[in-house]
Order: sequence, then C-alpha cells, then structure tokens
Amino acid sequence: MQLMDVLRNRRAVREYTDARIEKPTVDRLINAAIWAPSAMNLQPWAFAALLDPQRLHEYGKRAKEWLLANFSWTPFEPRLQEMVRDPHFIMFYHAPALIMVLAKSSEAQAMEDCCLAAQNLMLAARDEGIGTCWIGLARPWLDLPSTKTELRMPRDYRVVAPVILGYPNVWPESHGRTPPEIYWIT
Repeated sequence: MQLMDVLRNRRAVREYTDARIEKPTVDRLINAAIWAPSAMNLQPWAFAALLDPQRLHEYGKRAKEWLLANFSWTPFEPRLQEMVRDPHFIMFYHAPALIMVLAKSSEAQAMEDCCLAAQNLMLAARDEGIGTCWIGLARPWLDLPSTKTELRMPRDYRVVAPVILGYPNVWPESHGRTPPEIYWIT
C-alpha cells in the first residue's frame, strides 16, 4: 500500500480469525516501530510480545476482573465500567497476539515517544494485512508490578501501549473523520 492508503485504511479491529501471528512477523512490526521519532533520539522503548492466544485470553479475563474490582482507582471514565461489566465483553477480543510498547525511561517525552512507536507498529501491521487495536483498558493491570513480574517484564518499565493484533475476519468500515480544526497564525 501507499502511505496515505495505509493511513486511511487502518482500523481498530475487534474480530479476528484463528490464524496465528508468527514471530518473524512480530519482528518486522517491531523493526518498523523503532523508526518512530523520539525526543533527543533517546529511543526510550522496549517491547513485550505474547503470541499464545489461550494465555492472552486468560490474561484478558484477569485484567477484566482486576479492572472491575479497582475501577475507581483508574483514570477511565465511569461510563466505561458498564461496558466492562457486560459479560460478553472480552478484553482482548480473542486476538491471537499482543505486543506491548514499554517505556524504559522516565524522561519527560518517553511516553509520547512510545506512542509514536505504537503508531508505526499499527501502520506497519495494516500494510501487511494485519489488524490491530490499542487496548488501553488493560494497561493498569498489565502495569502492575505483580503482572510485570509474572510476564517477566522489567518492573521499572511502564506499559504504554498494549496493542492486540491478528488477521481480521473483516476490515471495519471507516467512521470517517471530522474536518480538522485549524488556526492559521498570521
């Protein structure tokens, strides 16, 4: 795809086939992610990848339970609690893989730099016909010291972008975009 086609056709995918994502594919996506810009070229990111759909589903259940028990301690809007309470809500949408972009620095721009890396990853995935969805609701549970220890991630790294990925059952239609609000400085 051409760059503008990738930008226009990236979607949040929440329905996946059973096809697995292989390690070489994840390597390519992460190698695209690291070309993101970063403040002072610090490149403050690291990545954690889980390619086991069953484990991912189990972690999703645990993240959902934790979120319901601790919702008031999270930064999320209260209206989202009803969505999470729905028994049909599946945290990771039966995706076969999860890549987490981790901030390994506490520098002022590290979180933003990791967001840029996550976008590169998601755009590269779309270019390969792979769907993605950033699962912000899972971040508080994934960032717990106990969870990071269990997943063998460095405890002092912060989980910035939990991105699920897989081959979509169908590509969602575009919701369109609101025209940009621009203030021309003269």
